[in-house]
Amino acid sequence: MCLDEVRLDPVTGWCEGVRHCPSPNFNSRPGGEVSLLVIHNISLPPGEFGTGKVVEFFQNRLNPAEHPYFESIAELTVSAHFLIEREGGIVQFVSCRDRAWHAGVSTFDGRQGCNDFSLGIELEGTDELPYTDAQYRSLSHLSEQIRQVYPAIVPARIQGHCHVAPERKTDPGPAFDWGRYFSSLAPAGPARPAGANGEETA
Repeated sequence: MCLDEVRLDPVTGWCEGVRHCPSPNFNSRPGGEVSLLVIHNISLPPGEFGTGKVVEFFQNRLNPAEHPYFESIAELTVSAHFLIEREGGIVQFVSCRDRAWHAGVSTFDGRQGCNDFSLGIELEGTDELPYTDAQYRSLSHLSEQIRQVYPAIVPARIQGHCHVAPERKTDPGPAFDWGRYFSSLAPAGPARPAGANGEETA
């Protein structure tokens, strides 16, 4: 995958230059607002990478007989807009124009139900293992493509799953370098969501 070829089409909400694996787990976005970006992590089985099981999970094709952990999640219907794999490959599951089912019960800036107005990016990883350089490069480029189409997503409106659902979720975890990520975004300078790396937003 060449990042220079990755471009978000504002009409369709699909990215050119990435792998498309459509998920059935989405619905219409009420009001059409996109003003929040939520960063997650996922690996299936937990801590194992490159298995292809995340794609199967988001497409409701996960076989519960293949791993004991799969039995506990096989009936869930969830998705995200994007997955960034360890080597930097980007997979898209849901158009940015639609509501993916990624944040669950969540709140941001006094508003509940973040799925209504957010995009979700999953990083293949865990809370504790460092993310790869390739993932940071792809995340930065994809974030900029998203922000060009949805300028309401300023740095202060880029949050971790742990920030919008703090009682339930911990991802992307302490392994995620918020400073490195925000400093890669242009033209805005570094910023951190409240609580990232134990700090408050300036």
